[in-house]
Order: sequence, then structure tokens, then C-alpha cells
Amino acid sequence: MAAQQSALLLRKQLNELKKNPVEGFSAGLIDDNDIYKWEVLIIGPPDTLYEGGFFKAHLYFPKEYPLRPPKMKFITEIWHPNIDKTGDVCISILHEPGDDKFGYEKASERWLPVHTVETILISVISMLADPNDESPANVDAAKEWRENYTEFKRKVARCRKNNWGGKSNFRSCTEIAHNFPASKMTYKSTT
Repeated sequence: MAAQQSALLLRKQLNELKKNPVEGFSAGLIDDNDIYKWEVLIIGPPDTLYEGGFFKAHLYFPKEYPLRPPKMKFITEIWHPNIDKTGDVCISILHEPGDDKFGYEKASERWLPVHTVETILISVISMLADPNDESPANVDAAKEWRENYTEFKRKVARCRKNNWGGKSNFRSCTEIAHNFPASKMTYKSTT
């Protein structure tokens, strides 16, 4: 029963994103037969070190969604204090609901059933613009962010260049989105 309800909710969110695309990302299913595995393309936010990059990630939803959060993993290389070296995203709203046993996060900052795919991805885009180096998933990136910002910027630039924007001959965000499972994706052009 819970799985049926979560599948219906995820289908509704997917349809809403198709109908009303949100600027900054595209989202769709990895496989049309599995509503619990999503693929997203995040466009590096303007006026950040990630601007001009195109970063692919996967969202894996549990059958207990929305009572439990999904996991998010970047598939393309990204250098960020809150994304570990294997691509796993560490952000408060993706942490299990309830009190943090270490006392670092308030329960209200952690997963709540009101979160949607849209709110998750907007939070991740915000995280790209404003890293939390006090609670890093990638200690090396956090240390560089604080102590050697020039080197941090160089590594981000390399990742940005290597992630679609620099390797390809795409001319615009729209063209990239159309070449990224277009039948499954939503996209609102910023150009």
C-alpha cells in the first residue's frame, strides 16, 4: 500500500515538473518502468564557480517516500565540500527525519514529508552556490574552500569544463537539455 502511494506521489511530481519546468535543472526517470530512480541534470547556477557546468545526478527514492528521504548521487565529477568523492550528496534535507544524534542539525532542517523533487533540487542548487564547510562530506574540498580558495576554484573549473559544457560542442543549455533524455526531461531555458 505505501509503495503504491509513493509511486502515485512521484508520478504526480514528475508530471508537475513536465507541465511547469523549473529553471536550473531537468528531471526525469532513468527507466520509464521504475518511478523510484530519477536522473537529473543540474545547470551550474549563475554567478557561482559552477556556472557553465552541467552536472548529472541520480535520485533514488525509498518505497516509504515521502516519509523517508531519497539518496542523491552525482554521476559526473564535481568538487564541493558537501558532495563526497564518490558523488554522494550530504545536505540536511536529505538526512533521515527527526533529531540529529550529534546535535548539529535541528529536526526542522532535516527531511520532512513536505519536500518534493523540486525542493530537493533547489536546495542542492543553493548548496552549490553556498557550501557548508563546517559539516563537509568532502573534507579535502572543505579545507581548500577555507585555506586555498585559488586551488578550490581551479578544481571546480576543471570539473565544470569536463562536465558536458567544456567537452561538447553544445551551444546552449537548451541544446544540452534536448540531448539529455529529452523524452523524459523537463527544462526551462535561461537563454
